[in-house]
Parts: sequence; structure tokens; C-alpha cells
Amino acid sequence: MSKTRRAFLAGSLTLLAEPVAANAQPARKPPTIGFLGAGTPVAWGPRVASFVRLRELGWIEGRTIVIEYRWADGRTERLPHIAAEFARLNVDVIVTAGHAAIVAAKKATSVIPIVFAAAGDPVGNKIVASLARPGGNVTGLSVQQPDLTGKRLALLREVVPGLRRLAFLANIGNPLVAVEGIEVRTSARTLGLEVVPLEIRRAEDIAPAFEALKGRADALYIPPDPLVISELIRINTLVLGARLPTVHGSREYVEAGGLMSYGPNFLDLFRRAADYVDRILKGAKPADLPIEQPTKFELVINLKTAKALGLTIPPSLLLRADQVIE
Repeated sequence: MSKTRRAFLAGSLTLLAEPVAANAQPARKPPTIGFLGAGTPVAWGPRVASFVRLRELGWIEGRTIVIEYRWADGRTERLPHIAAEFARLNVDVIVTAGHAAIVAAKKATSVIPIVFAAAGDPVGNKIVASLARPGGNVTGLSVQQPDLTGKRLALLREVVPGLRRLAFLANIGNPLVAVEGIEVRTSARTLGLEVVPLEIRRAEDIAPAFEALKGRADALYIPPDPLVISELIRINTLVLGARLPTVHGSREYVEAGGLMSYGPNFLDLFRRAADYVDRILKGAKPADLPIEQPTKFELVINLKTAKALGLTIPPSLLLRADQVIE
């Protein structure tokens, strides 16, 4: 081949390659979600499974979206460190639930959007400016339902007609548990019940607290709390050993062996949190996304636990249950 022909071919190839190089775009980095779990991966497994319905909204984990999971394992002191890490990573959205975790995320960043799947009284706790227009970089779903406390106690009394003394498991490091404790005492007074506080702060406090409770209560009220749900297997073992009927605010506790629950469906809340993330990643501002309330409330009863405790659940109550675990 002549030098002239080789030069012509080389020039032609260069001309053909130039438009491709000019039009080539660097691969766009997929958005990253920082998932801040206040509990353990095991305890929050169903919540994660509900949240990753993002695939139904067109997001494919590992391809079109990246999710960085971090776990506090029920230890509140870990939350600020995890939130700060997400801020350093400059994730596109932080997803979490629970007062302490939300506050930690909010302190870590005023720029990165934060979506909470469940928050108690977000306005009263100064997390958002209002339910209709949150303002700032935080939005999500509120589970503030103070009237549910009285409903739970009334349901518990149907199962335990002789109920007189009610223990309240209180993680005193959680301010929302303290608020619920006030609501429990108010509702208990109307029913003529004495409330016995069962105070814990760390996992190591649980066994001694139950030891001190022996013979002092007829039933136990367990509010939602990251530490409690992280230690649920141990707590349920102690509950059965003490032969205490329990009432909870979420079905997860009953599926793990608690007696009964009445409250919002937290798995549904995490599913709905995915909608917030989807809208934010498509350009919506958290400040403009109203805080939503639960739409599903359910009564769940564990008959296996009732039998282990020697309790008979009234047929009328079973008929009202949304789910009976047998």
C-alpha cells in the first residue's frame, strides 16, 4: 500500500472517530441514598424490604441507584457519627426513622434532603415548620396519634379483665418514649390503672429491670423504640418468663412474639417513604412536600403467645383483628 493511500485511510478514520469522541458523555454516577437504620439489620429487615420497592418506581439498586446502609444497633450515640459520614459522602438523600435519628441527620446537614419514614410530632419537636409546608431539607411521614394509647389500653383490658397494674417499658434516653409515657399515665388514670415504670437506657439494663419488676405488674406496655426492637428476642423471652401480656404499637413486635399491637402499619410507611425519595430524585424539594399521616391502622394478635401465657382471647376481639398469628 502506498504512503499516499495509508495517509488517506488514517485521515478518514480520524474524521470518523471525531464525531463519536465529541458526542461521548461521561457515564453519569447513579444517585446515592444513605439509609440510616437506628436498629439492627435483622430487626429492620422488613422495613428495608418495604423501602426498596423503589424498583417499582423504576430504580434498580446497584445500577440506577446506590443505597449505603448504616446501622446504629439501637445505640443512640452512634447516630450522629453515621449522619456525619453521610454528609461527608455527600449522598443525594438520607432516609431514616425515629426522633433521635432524624435529629442527628438534621444536625449533620442542612442541604442534603432527609426523608423520615416515621416521626412522632415533627412540628412540636421542631423537625419541620408545619405539616403542610415543612420548609428546609426535611420531610416524610408523621405517626403522631396520641389517641391510640387509650385504644391500646382498652384492648389490653379486654384480654386481661383483671388488669390493675400496668408496667411501662421506658427507654429514658428517648424523648418520644417519655411523651408516650405521659399519654399512658393519662389513659391509665381514666381506666383506674396503676402504672409501674420499667426504665432502661442500654441493652445491659433490660434483664435487671425485669428482675426488679417481678410480681409488680399484670401486663406490660412496650412503646416503639430502636433499642427495644433491637433487643426484642431477649425482651420477649423475659416477658414469657414473667408471664406478662404485652401490648405494642406495631405488628413487628407481635410477629416476634408479643401478644398484641394496635397502630400504624410501619411497613406501609417505609413503602410510602420510597415515593418521597423518588420525587426528590426527580427534582422535587423537601420543603414543598407535605408531611403525610398514616392511612392504615391495624390490630394484630398472636394466639401462640396467648396460649403460652394461658390467656383466652375473646372471640369478639379476634373478629376485629386485622391479623391473627396462629
